[in-house]
Order: sequence, then structure tokens, then C-alpha cells
Amino acid sequence: MSEAILRISGLEKRYASGLHALKEVNLEIRQGEIFALLGPNGAGKTTLISIVCGIVSPSAGTVTVDGHDVVRDYRASRSLIGLVPQELHTDMFETVWATINFSRGLFGKAPDAAHLEKVLRDLSLWEKRNDKIMTLSGGMKRRVLIAKALAHEPRILFLDEPTAGVDVELRRDMWALVRRLRDSGVTVVLTTHYIEEAEEMADRIGVIANGALAIVEEKAKLMRELGRKQLTVHLQTPLQSLPEALAPWTLALKADGRDLEYTFDGHQEKSGIPELLKKLAELGLEYNDLQTRQSTLEDIFVGIVHRKP
Repeated sequence: MSEAILRISGLEKRYASGLHALKEVNLEIRQGEIFALLGPNGAGKTTLISIVCGIVSPSAGTVTVDGHDVVRDYRASRSLIGLVPQELHTDMFETVWATINFSRGLFGKAPDAAHLEKVLRDLSLWEKRNDKIMTLSGGMKRRVLIAKALAHEPRILFLDEPTAGVDVELRRDMWALVRRLRDSGVTVVLTTHYIEEAEEMADRIGVIANGALAIVEEKAKLMRELGRKQLTVHLQTPLQSLPEALAPWTLALKADGRDLEYTFDGHQEKSGIPELLKKLAELGLEYNDLQTRQSTLEDIFVGIVHRKP
């Protein structure tokens, strides 16, 4: 298992308004992983990232990046971080090349045309290097933000809603870029409202709700342990109510009694489906079709966010 490059311990944030934005957040993010931070609007995702990146001051707790405290040793910690914010923050009248070259210089890095060229080529921006940012499309401007964040060769990259408002093709291009960054050793932390984005890319997933981490888990394990499966039996003759003989199964009548839904844990050893179908036959309940469905990460996310404490 890789060493943690980011350690967050007992992190709290209270604003003067009284808003308790973060509550006792403890989290370790490993070197070279893709970590997806999910949560509804106002959950605390951007506040958490802003504290790590030195934009917002914490009320309590500690944050270290590769051993450097983000408050006491802020210069060293910030030099290891790249941030791609939700909104475009750049000089619209500058060229792409001038913008990323300036960003590299802000971190005290020596000029490196070869590195900047590689970044621009990876982002399909090389042909646009002499264009002014104001002339670029929305998707290309988003790529410029990523190029700015990568200009100083960070070890950890934060992507705050990186594909918001971009088309499907560009979104998939960015997914491919994120994987290449991970393969090169860069740790990637992303927040997203596109659940399929986390399901597609993340190694681990954290869900934050009301300022507190509700769960942090390996994606595969999360899908396996919290996922559920559902069998829908399309009956030939609608049922008015469930027969008592079907009580051992978790069943529900849907579609005015025409559909019989059986929900079971995805990780349990036996599904109970063969026994259920046998019981239906014994009861003389004939069906036209069967459909099965596996829980998605979105189903799991909604369940975590809305479950009672």
C-alpha cells in the first residue's frame, strides 16, 4: 500500500456567521491514487479543498502535504499542489503559453519549455499555444485551467468539478488524462456531481455530508458491500397483495401488481432467486419475463447521504 501524501486530522471550519462547514474530518490520501470526494451542494467539499490549498484558514486540526504543514510550512506545501477550480480564473487577454509559463514562475520554478510543451500536447492545446484565452471555447478554457495547475509539476492535483459544463467527448478526454497523470505518480483528488465520473475513474471514494465524512472506502469494496441487486418478475396476472408464502423474501408489488420486485444484498452468498422462482411455480404464479439490476454508485451515494445518523 502506498504512503499517504495528504494527511488531514481533526479538521474543523467554523465561519463567523456560525456555519459549521467542516466537522472533525480525518482523512489520508495515498500517493498515486485517484480519490473522488462526493457530496451534495454545501456539504463541505470545496471548503475542504480550499483549506488544503491554503485559500481558507482552518478553525482547528492539521493538514500536511508530504509532511509539510499547510499553515506553518505553506510555501513548501503549496509548491506540491495543483488546483483546478470550478470557475475560470485567468487573464482572458493573455495567450495560452504566456499564462501557463507565468503560473510556473509563480512557484519559483525555472523555465522549462519542454515540460510546458508536453503539458499542452497532453491537453490538445499545443496548436492553441499562441491564441488568446478569450478566443477559446469553454472546453478549451477548462483545459487551460488544468495546464496552469500542472505547469509547476505538482505531486497532488485537485480537480474541483473538472468537467462541469463540458461535452461528453471532452469529459472522456479528461478522464484519460487523469489516468495518465495517476500512472505517472501524480495523486488526483476530484470532486464531481457526475457520479459516473467517480465510478469510472476513482480508486477510492469519500462521501461528505453536512461537513462530516460519512464514509471512505475502496470503490470496489463499496460497490460490493453496499450495493444491492434487484430482480423484477413481470407477472402474467396482477396480484392484489403478496401471498403469505412469499414472506421469507424482501418483495414489493409494483406497476399495479403486475411487477414483483425482489431486492437482496449484492454481497450475500446466496441470492435466494432459485428458491423464489420455485415458490412462484408452486403457487401457480406465472410470469412473462425476468429482469435483474445491480445498484450503481449513484444509488449507494444517495443512500449514504440520506440515511439517518
